[in-house]
Amino acid sequence: MGALEHSIARDAQAFAAFDPIELYRLIRANETRRASADPFMAHVMACALAAGILDARQMHDNVSDATGLGRAALAAILREWLPGAGSLFSVASEPAVAVLDEEESQLFELLSSHKVDASEEARWIVAIVARRAMAPRHLWQDLGLANRAELSQLVARWFPKLAAGNVGNMKWKKFFYRKLCELEGFTLCAAPTCAECSDFHDCFGDEDAESGLARLSRR
Repeated sequence: MGALEHSIARDAQAFAAFDPIELYRLIRANETRRASADPFMAHVMACALAAGILDARQMHDNVSDATGLGRAALAAILREWLPGAGSLFSVASEPAVAVLDEEESQLFELLSSHKVDASEEARWIVAIVARRAMAPRHLWQDLGLANRAELSQLVARWFPKLAAGNVGNMKWKKFFYRKLCELEGFTLCAAPTCAECSDFHDCFGDEDAESGLARLSRR
């Protein structure tokens, strides 16, 4: 193993052992005026960056691939919201554009069509949610959030029409994919109603689990 490989391995090991809550605190350090004025936005972005940084280090990847954000977006977030994260990764080494596959592109378009406004913050949230939805666990966990309630708050704020449509409190990832099916004019559901479906718990069941950042530290 060469010097570069040794360096990457040490870096990955260090982040694998890193206390994710301490990582979150480092990212929230040196809070900007915008972050102070909008603490929930700052919290969501810090959780997503913490999850992305841990993923990137453990997978020998970059933060862009983990978050769905390109170089300019990451630079703006660090500059305007979370400068404390600047010591944890180099924006200059991130790709200019995050590449989406077909499935993520469809979800990205769904979320974009329902975002609350045309602000850059809303665009960032679209990109992050679409990318983290490609991960295998509960969406709130893979976003690094503390619980499902925080994800519901996120959706209600940035995608209010989607939030209003989830009248049965379906799991959010399931709900997003159900909406995609509706757009394509078909359904994967065999039962005539959710109440009669044998997979009801899979769509509406309890999502209590280990917090997102705590789970990431055990991967």
